[in-house]
Amino acid sequence: MASGSAVVPDDSVFSDFRRQCQSKENWVSKYRHGGMEVWVEVAPVPAAQDRGKNHVSKVHKIKCKMTINDVSAATMYDVLHDGAYRKKWDPTVLESYDIARITDNADVGYYSWICPKPLKNRDVVTLRAWQVKDNAYMIINYSVKHPKYPPRKDLVRAISILTGYLLEPTGPDSCTFTYLSQADPKGSLPKWVVNKASQYLAPKVLKCVHKAGQQYPEWKKHNSPDKKPWYHPEQSTLPSMEASELAIQRGESLENVDESGVRESRENEEAEDSS
Repeated sequence: MASGSAVVPDDSVFSDFRRQCQSKENWVSKYRHGGMEVWVEVAPVPAAQDRGKNHVSKVHKIKCKMTINDVSAATMYDVLHDGAYRKKWDPTVLESYDIARITDNADVGYYSWICPKPLKNRDVVTLRAWQVKDNAYMIINYSVKHPKYPPRKDLVRAISILTGYLLEPTGPDSCTFTYLSQADPKGSLPKWVVNKASQYLAPKVLKCVHKAGQQYPEWKKHNSPDKKPWYHPEQSTLPSMEASELAIQRGESLENVDESGVRESRENEEAEDSS
């Protein structure tokens, strides 16, 4: 996908995303506890003539799956969509808002979040698309360039290569929740930061989303209960925007910000752990 109409994902993109969420081939389990499991994608074993070449992506892909026994897939889907509610449950959010509507099932939005010190806070501009099909609820996003939202000097512009959610009902009030992400936080982060964030912070985020799902029905009763533009596009008040005004954001075009202070922070952390 490059620019124009190709920016908006079609059925084949959603099908491939679902396949990745459900696949176990070339995924290694890193964490399993309490109905939650985290995997990291590994490169397939190369053919003999290709051995010795680098087949590993610089930005690794993670997958986290959670079993939910007390919230429906439809409710969790609403939680992920409802921007007004996100500000109630997401402890790391700085700003989060939709910018424009691209199609009935796609929009472009802005999100910035707090990073632990000494890291600089991050932001992204993403195209988000959604689909409910074959007993599955899916939301995917990836970074795009928007002419009116260039990188800010006070934040590091991160890159979502592909991030998304797959919700599959297992009963009237239960589901499986799969989160898959390949994202580049940019900056000059040491490898341990990226690994730690992906393998250990992802379960914490999903637990937070699960709790939000438990509380959402009561909150929604008192906050525009009939407004769900992700189901009813005629309810959307966003301005329309042509997909041709957007282009996929490539990480190579963004500046790497020096965050070498992280290394010192890590060394201090290890010293405290060993004392």
